[in-house]
Amino acid sequence: MGELGRAVALDVHRDFCEIMVCEEGKVRSGGRVDTTPEALEVLAASLQPSDRVVLEVTGGAWAIVRILEPHVAKVIVVSPADTGITQARAKTDRLDARTLARLLWAGELEGVWPPDELTRLLRRRLARREQLVRARSRAKNEIHAVLMRCLIGKPPMSDLFGVAGRKWLRQLELPVEECETVEACMRHIEFLDTEIAEVERVVARYALSCSDARRLMSVPGVNVICAATFLAAIGDIHRFKTSRELVGYLGLDPRVRQSGSSPAKGGRISKRGSGSVRWALVEAAQSVVHQPGAMRAFYERLRARRGHQIAVVAVARKLAVLFWCLLSREEQYAHQQPSLTAKKMRLLEIQGGAPTRKGTPTGVWATREKMREAEKALAMQAEASYVRTVRDWQAAAPKRVGASVTPERA
Repeated sequence: MGELGRAVALDVHRDFCEIMVCEEGKVRSGGRVDTTPEALEVLAASLQPSDRVVLEVTGGAWAIVRILEPHVAKVIVVSPADTGITQARAKTDRLDARTLARLLWAGELEGVWPPDELTRLLRRRLARREQLVRARSRAKNEIHAVLMRCLIGKPPMSDLFGVAGRKWLRQLELPVEECETVEACMRHIEFLDTEIAEVERVVARYALSCSDARRLMSVPGVNVICAATFLAAIGDIHRFKTSRELVGYLGLDPRVRQSGSSPAKGGRISKRGSGSVRWALVEAAQSVVHQPGAMRAFYERLRARRGHQIAVVAVARKLAVLFWCLLSREEQYAHQQPSLTAKKMRLLEIQGGAPTRKGTPTGVWATREKMREAEKALAMQAEASYVRTVRDWQAAAPKRVGASVTPERA
C-alpha cells in the first residue's frame, strides 16, 4: 500500500479541521488547521502529490475539495452513513479522523459523486426555494393559529391567501395584537412570494434550456419543480446502469430482512439519499394518479390491496423507473398528452419571463378542448389495456416459489 501514498483524513468543523495521517499502516496526528481558505491553502501546499485525502460531507466540503484537489492525487468525500462512525461507542474528533484515515489506507471507502457546477447551482437554488416555501408555510400557519385563537371558523373560500381570502381577512374584527400579527404575516408572505417567484424564474429558464427537464415534463402530472429536483439529485443518469440502482440511490427500495431458514421479508422503504427528491416524486405521484393512464390503473390496483399511502409511494418508485428509461434512452413519454405538454411549456416560458399573448389570436383556443378530450380518450384506452394485460397475466401466471421479498414470487 505504500506506493499509493499517505492517507490523510480531515474531520471538518466550522472553525477547524482535525487532521490524521496514515503512513505505512501507522496513524499519527497531523494537528489542527483553521477552516479558512488561507489556512487550507497552506495545508494543501504541505501535502505530497501522491497523498490521498478523505473528508465527510459537510456544508463546506466541496469548497475544501476545490482547494486541495490540485495538490494531491485524489480527494474523496464520503457519507457518514457509509463509514460506521456514527454508530461508534466512543466518538471524538481525533477518533473520527483516525478511523477515516485507516479506512482510506485500507481502500475501504467509496466516495460520493462530486456534482458538476451546473448541478451544484441547481441544487443550491432548489434548496433555497425549499427554505423559502417552508418560511411561507410557517407564516400562513401563524395566521391560521390567530383564527383559531379568536374562535373564527373555517374560511368561506378554499384559498385563504388568494384575492377573496385576503379581502375576507381585512374585514375581520380582531383584537389589536392579533390584527398586528396578521398584518405582519401578510407582509412576510408577500415578500416571500416575490423571492420564491424569482428563484422559480431562474429554474424555469434552466428547464427551458435543458432537454432532459422537458423530457420529464412530458409525463402528465410532472411539473418543473419535480423535474428539476430529480435532475439535481441524480446528476448524470449514466451513473446508474439499471433502474434498480437509481431506485436504491433515491431510497425508494424496501428494506429486506432475512435470517436462518425463514423467508426474506420486506419492510418500509430505506429512505437513503435525498429526502427532497422523494418528496418531489411523491407529490408528482399524487397528481399522476388523477390522470387517466397506466399509472392510475397501477395505483388503483395496489390501493385496493395495500391502501393509499403505500400505493402512492409505489407510484413514486415507478416514476423514478420511468424517468430512468426516458433519460437513458433519450425518449419522450409514449403516453404523453401533447396539448397538455404544450401548455406546460408555454406556462414555463411565461414563468421564465417571456411576454404573454393576451389579445393575440393564435387559433389554438378553438380546438384545445376537442384536442384535450381526444387525448384523454386515448389515455383511457391505454389504462384499459393495462388493466386487461394485468388481468390476463395474473390468470395465466403459474405460482412460483423462490427467494423473494414478495410471497410466491421468484
